[in-house]
Amino acid sequence: MSEVQAMEWTGDCLRLLDQRVLPHRIVWLECRTAEEVAEAIKGMVVRGAPAIGAAAAFGMVLAAQEAVRRHEPLRPALIKAAQILATSRPTAVNLFWALERMKRVAEAADEASLVTALEREALAIFREDYEANQRMGEWGASLLSGKAKVLTHCNTGSLATAGWGTALGVIRTAHRQGKIALVWVDETRPFLQGARLTMWELRQEGIPAKLIVDGAAAWVMRNGWVDAIFVGADRIARNGDVANKIGTYMLAVVAHHHGIPFYVVAPTSSIDLATPDGNAIPIEERHPDEVRSWRGVLVAPEGSEAFNPAFDVTPAQLVTAIVTEQGIAYPPFEESLATMVADAASSRR
Repeated sequence: MSEVQAMEWTGDCLRLLDQRVLPHRIVWLECRTAEEVAEAIKGMVVRGAPAIGAAAAFGMVLAAQEAVRRHEPLRPALIKAAQILATSRPTAVNLFWALERMKRVAEAADEASLVTALEREALAIFREDYEANQRMGEWGASLLSGKAKVLTHCNTGSLATAGWGTALGVIRTAHRQGKIALVWVDETRPFLQGARLTMWELRQEGIPAKLIVDGAAAWVMRNGWVDAIFVGADRIARNGDVANKIGTYMLAVVAHHHGIPFYVVAPTSSIDLATPDGNAIPIEERHPDEVRSWRGVLVAPEGSEAFNPAFDVTPAQLVTAIVTEQGIAYPPFEESLATMVADAASSRR
């Protein structure tokens, strides 16, 4: 696996690398209850759709273990834990996908083997995500030829997944194949995941990269310094509309204007066939202080109002292709994405 890991399961504790203090401090937070996992997700200790899903799965295991320690009925405890975890972040569909998998296991297992069955499923979710990321890396790297200059947004690497990464995993694989000349990294306001996390991961592996403010992305595209854009996704609707970190839609519009391919990289667990289009995707709005201040220091005038959506939706017509672990989906997405999801389900049987 990659050297950088967002989480570690010890058997009775989920250890999370606190991404709020990276890259200057390495701090591990220990979660021993589902409530603590939910707070860690909500508070951005752990982030990235695949990592959120995996963390929630382990949160269900912790809830079962706690119920056993307290001699409480298991299934009511799991129902409560699932409800608490489901409220932690509304946009990332991997969260709900992982909880549904855990609930199906809970329904099928007998009381005596329930905790073991849940732990086995959570570990499978974690392992499958890492393996999927490696396959996505290969598929995505095949889209590049020669030495390419690519642009990415937010953080989609090992810190956002079980390891290797989605869009950043493609960049990792392409770099090892000698296909990366430079990575342009958006800072990704207001939480600076690009500046703090993506640049840190790229420097760990010696991948050439330059950090830019979000507003500079259009200028580097205008100057012909970008050959392709790779971003992740928190939810992909049935028609191919993509919810991702705020600022992604702006990138897609400018890329379309300049004729630059815009690729989305996400596991099939991020595809939500029950959501018809982007209008039906819930968009999380976070506290306005994330915009008004930075780490407790006010940067806007006292009393300023702020709007802080965490995500936006990129229309399918601006997406060149969607890279999944099952292959590359091209328009019309309604057909190709359904095929990817069906293939993924068949491979797990």
